[in-house]
Amino acid sequence: MNEPAQLLAHPLVVVPGFMSDGRVWEPQIRFLSRHVPVTVAPVLNADRVEDVAASLLVHMPEKFTVIGAGLGGSIAMAMLETAPERIAGIGLIGSTPLPETPAKAAEREPWIIRARAGRLRGVMEEVIPAAALAPGPLRHQVMGQLADMAEDLGPDVFVSQSRMLQRRADQQATLMRAEQPGLVVCGVHDQIIPVKRQLFTAELMRNARIEMIEDAGHLPLMEQPDRVSAILHNWIVGDHAQHPVSEDLLDPVPEPVWVSRRSRRRPATPTPAPDPCAEVFTSEEDVLHLTSDYRASA
Repeated sequence: MNEPAQLLAHPLVVVPGFMSDGRVWEPQIRFLSRHVPVTVAPVLNADRVEDVAASLLVHMPEKFTVIGAGLGGSIAMAMLETAPERIAGIGLIGSTPLPETPAKAAEREPWIIRARAGRLRGVMEEVIPAAALAPGPLRHQVMGQLADMAEDLGPDVFVSQSRMLQRRADQQATLMRAEQPGLVVCGVHDQIIPVKRQLFTAELMRNARIEMIEDAGHLPLMEQPDRVSAILHNWIVGDHAQHPVSEDLLDPVPEPVWVSRRSRRRPATPTPAPDPCAEVFTSEEDVLHLTSDYRASA
């Protein structure tokens, strides 16, 4: 398995998730750019993940480390499939190599119709519901921030990215062939890509480790930015920084990084109850013990 020094020798490319942009990576860019060049790869309008990956590869460095969140993880895996010799390492945050099920693909069609009709903000609350985030007072803030980004990107991007998710390919074989160091970052409250599925993702790769964040769900970049920064620093920089930094010494991130327009307009509403049919792992046996069992390098 490659040592952190080898990742440190290459630029870092980060890819945002569904209906998000470089704002979700601000704390990591601010911190990791002290050690490596960092580029945010925009998720361009296209109908297929593979088309976005091919377009981005034209503009990427000769060799680089890529980290993708959600849909960005699918794009990172497509880059790995297309040009494995250019990928120094791959990180996946709240992502899966599995294709979308027909039922989930069909569920997106009414969302697409409503987004085109000008109801994008409300649709985002269904695509990524509050129940998919960790419980706590930050839920409302994070949901508002996500809706702000979605409004800024607009309904055309929503439709395009929804089609990408519906048509994404099975990337299990890509990860199984990968010899690069891999990292999976998982929020234990994630109901969209549950814990067991992300464990499976890490197990597909030969040289991967998984890091679980107990106080995060599907959006750990927004829910626990300091913790994610510490994990990425440890994976990419390790002990090779001139002044190694522990998690406790990370620069404090202003709270909040940005204020939701929705939270400025109206007070917080009660958090919806979790879907009883959703696959969620909340018991101590199913979740909490996994942190110590699986945090080490595979």
